[in-house]
Amino acid sequence: MLNWSALDDADKKKLLRRPVFNNDGLGKAVSGILQRVRKGGDDALARLTLELDGCTPDAFELGREQLQAAVNRTEPALIEAINDASDRIRSFHAADIPQDTSVETAPGLTCEVRYQPLSPVGLYIPGGSAPLVSTVLMLAVPALLAGCREIIMCSPPGKDGRVNEQVLAAAGICGVSRVFVAGGAQAIAAMAYGTDSVPRCKKIFGPGNSWVTEAKQQVSQDPDGAAIDLPAGPSEVLVIADAQANPEFIAWDLLSQAEHGPDSQVILLTDSNELAEAVIVKLKELAPQSPRAEILKKSLAESRVVRVNDLQTAIELSNEYAPEHLIINSANARELAEQAVNTGSVFVGPWTPESLGDYCSGTNHVLPTYGWARSHGALGMGDFMRRMTLQTASRQALGIVGPTAEKLAEVEGLDAHRMAVRARLSSGGNT
Repeated sequence: MLNWSALDDADKKKLLRRPVFNNDGLGKAVSGILQRVRKGGDDALARLTLELDGCTPDAFELGREQLQAAVNRTEPALIEAINDASDRIRSFHAADIPQDTSVETAPGLTCEVRYQPLSPVGLYIPGGSAPLVSTVLMLAVPALLAGCREIIMCSPPGKDGRVNEQVLAAAGICGVSRVFVAGGAQAIAAMAYGTDSVPRCKKIFGPGNSWVTEAKQQVSQDPDGAAIDLPAGPSEVLVIADAQANPEFIAWDLLSQAEHGPDSQVILLTDSNELAEAVIVKLKELAPQSPRAEILKKSLAESRVVRVNDLQTAIELSNEYAPEHLIINSANARELAEQAVNTGSVFVGPWTPESLGDYCSGTNHVLPTYGWARSHGALGMGDFMRRMTLQTASRQALGIVGPTAEKLAEVEGLDAHRMAVRARLSSGGNT
């Protein structure tokens, strides 16, 4: 337990810094993979799958009938959970669909904004030890709701050469158009640049490891690549709690994010010594019992339990840190939540675990991490659309607003801009 007021400025800055992991050579290695797929297409993708995943998939693309077969083989209880979560996600996101707008800014001058769904869009669903069924819902449901005509999904094969069956079932239920058995940076390359089989996608969504994250960043900076949803890194949560909070609840909230991976970070800010000590005891008791105990051992080594003088200081520190998830478990939780500025998603009160947002409250769990919440927000419907503006002016309108354009063009020294207006006003035409 660290006492915030007892730290000097250097230690305070260090406390709020994310852990840095050695990724020397990652950028160059990822760039090489991108170039191989860009040049070699499907053949390069197959070779990379064998090299990096150690297998050759039975089928590179899975059709709708295979997705439906996965749905048929999935236990009814999971199907029910997927449908229940999807309904809530759809309900919340439907209220977030941007609306076309038209405004007359001067007599005869109309300005419009129109939203057009992106297509194709590429969804990346990680494999590994935790099949992210929920991520399929968080990406496919809003994509379908936005009107994206073609929804492409890539997910890596397991040791048996197959994509996780539950992930495929979720894809089938949520309306994914085409599924490809490919993972890592090579899957991002395929969706960004296209191959003979994989359509070139306008935008790529979804989390992944450091290789996937680096690949997304590189293709997003390439004019020939693809846009991406948002910057994302290791999972993180910051919890603000007072003496009335249940230590076990807090411990599970911290562990639920710490178990994502060894690079996850969790922080507790509290004004109660007793709560801090009780949470530390619970963490030491519960973590070794977890099936992911080895991961927790590493991630908790970078965790922080910080004693602050008051919760106002805690919310100020949260805004400075800009966590992916913020849990507020205190008597004045709503009041503090109103002051939260820099965070991906806020969980208010003792009965709102972060797990609800991860799975089924209705909000999206694709959130900015590593401090990007200072400038980026949670994934929303607008991310699956492009915004386009239009304007239409009558001769009368040009007479009203044209002189303003002429003056501003004159000041900027852009005479052709000025003359594009003046020639029309001098023409004597009325149409």
